[in-house]
Amino acid sequence: MSASITPSSRPAVTEREAREVAEAAREQHWRKPSFAKELFLGRFRLDLIHPHPLPDEELAQRGEEFLAKLRDFVETKVDGGLIEREAKIPDEVIDGLKELGAFGMKIDTKYGGLGLGQVYYNKALSLAGSASPAIGVLLSAHQSIGVPQPLKLFGTQEQRERFLPRCARTDISAFLLTEPDVGSDPARLATTAIPDGDDYVLDGVKLWTTNGVVADLLVVMARVPKSEGHRGGITAFVVETNSPGVTVENRNAFMGLRGIENGVTRFHQVRVPAANRVGEEGQGLKIALTTLNTGRLSLPASCVAAGKWCLKIAREWSAAREQWGKPVAHHEAVGSKISFIAATTFALEAVTDLASQMADEDRNDIRIEGALAKLYASEMAWTMADELVQIRGGRGFETADSLRARGERGVPAEQLLRDLRINRIFEGSTEIMHLLIAREAVDAHLSVAGDLIDPEKSLGDKARAGANAGVFYAKWLPKLVAGPGQLPASYGEFKREVDLSGHLRYVERTARKLARSTFYAMSRWQGRMESKQGFLGRIVDIGAELFAMSASCVRAELLRSQGDHGREAYQLADVFCRQARIRIEELFTRLWTNTDDLDRKVVKGVLSGTYEWLEQGIVDPSGEGPWIADATPGPSQRENVHRPIR
Repeated sequence: MSASITPSSRPAVTEREAREVAEAAREQHWRKPSFAKELFLGRFRLDLIHPHPLPDEELAQRGEEFLAKLRDFVETKVDGGLIEREAKIPDEVIDGLKELGAFGMKIDTKYGGLGLGQVYYNKALSLAGSASPAIGVLLSAHQSIGVPQPLKLFGTQEQRERFLPRCARTDISAFLLTEPDVGSDPARLATTAIPDGDDYVLDGVKLWTTNGVVADLLVVMARVPKSEGHRGGITAFVVETNSPGVTVENRNAFMGLRGIENGVTRFHQVRVPAANRVGEEGQGLKIALTTLNTGRLSLPASCVAAGKWCLKIAREWSAAREQWGKPVAHHEAVGSKISFIAATTFALEAVTDLASQMADEDRNDIRIEGALAKLYASEMAWTMADELVQIRGGRGFETADSLRARGERGVPAEQLLRDLRINRIFEGSTEIMHLLIAREAVDAHLSVAGDLIDPEKSLGDKARAGANAGVFYAKWLPKLVAGPGQLPASYGEFKREVDLSGHLRYVERTARKLARSTFYAMSRWQGRMESKQGFLGRIVDIGAELFAMSASCVRAELLRSQGDHGREAYQLADVFCRQARIRIEELFTRLWTNTDDLDRKVVKGVLSGTYEWLEQGIVDPSGEGPWIADATPGPSQRENVHRPIR
């Protein structure tokens, strides 16, 4: 049989249909409490995160033992500079990681894995990623979003027994969702999976397949047509990369992360057994989003590692480099940057460890916390790296090899900046994360009042929604007027030599203010609210800062109670909270005082050519070719660059 899809037959999707697909993939219910969800509703539930949850003793011991082995390996076997120069992780390094068990960190011991929790998995990624970010990506893409995690959450027992032992020791996996013309809008997914007897036949092209060049197993998202006996929809499959018809057509190269094995993969008449389908037909996006709830936490782990390294280099360099008679660290312009790096690194570790431990405990729904951690860490880590380059001056712009060649320490600051830049784009760009988190943050409002602002609902539906909304808001709105944040004695257990209680009172007051602002905006814009992406982004950014403040204070108290640098932790938490409060106040101002409306007018002018004269006086060095490559299914015309590592 034959199945193909031409450009003209690609799914034609309206804006509303695209939203409906995304909405259907969401987890619709909140079965467990959520600190961040409550925060956006104006309820500061400190009891959900304090006392700070701690890892199980057995898990902690197992994790520490593995970290010791991993540290020895990366210190003695990994040359990050070589990986950067050759744009490739040596096969012997990958083999060594397999022997160490690093590919099975999150896989249960009964399947041959190490059975680490999220906390120690992230610590391992931070450690490995500090030696070479490409290694961190290799391990993360394999375990956080590759075959192991979807099978852990949605696979059958037979699938787990068949694939997880391979993933734990020998096989590398990858996750394939994006297509040349499909990014954050999966409703337009064009790769098809046509049922044929006991198989499905896959046709299509996938782009930016991290690990795809070397992967043995793939998680592929494809569209199953609706037919008799088939509900259809976007569906997940485990695919063997060596299957006939699978071609890795290109190994992509990027600004940073030069050692990653990221490619373009084409499927032509690839037969996949129905037994390899993960979950039911139509569950693919739900599987992807659920996997990412914790999968995204690997990215903040790499950002924590980056912050720690930025702090180390800033400290050592700024003490050694003198200007105008004293070390540059003692000049306020540089010192303020060092303070920002130190305080922010502390906060990122607090956010990552807290969210990771909450994931391990599984007492809370952390879909918003995980998304906030990814969003906040990727933005702040980029800023820290940029500040490090500025502190280093011309040496920050110079490559490590060039520095080394002329006799100085080879500090790869510019590489870090390049490596971190992608974090603001993949696994949900900052802009998409703003919208995703905003949707979850207003879920309670849409649940009770959504029909009021839906133009397609009947008058009867709107009347019922109005009654429900009246009951909800009659109870909710009065609670936003006053709270513990106005009582001087609140959160007194955080009042030590350095007083953090005031910061927690600020979080409580500001959470209520944030909820009031959101309610006012919904009342003002109603159905147009979804188009106010600038406003929604600022709302989310305020929530992210409040979450980071809360995590920082809770972590400081944990360290104090354990006698582990508690005094210094309180100092760092205090500085971070003061810096965060300044950012929050600016964001509140920009909620209502901004250029959003003017920006939209300028954009219309740019797209219509009104300002095309402004582009004169340059030459465009871009090459010829289409903006988006042709992804018409069919047999591959290119050499297969798949490179399994055995």
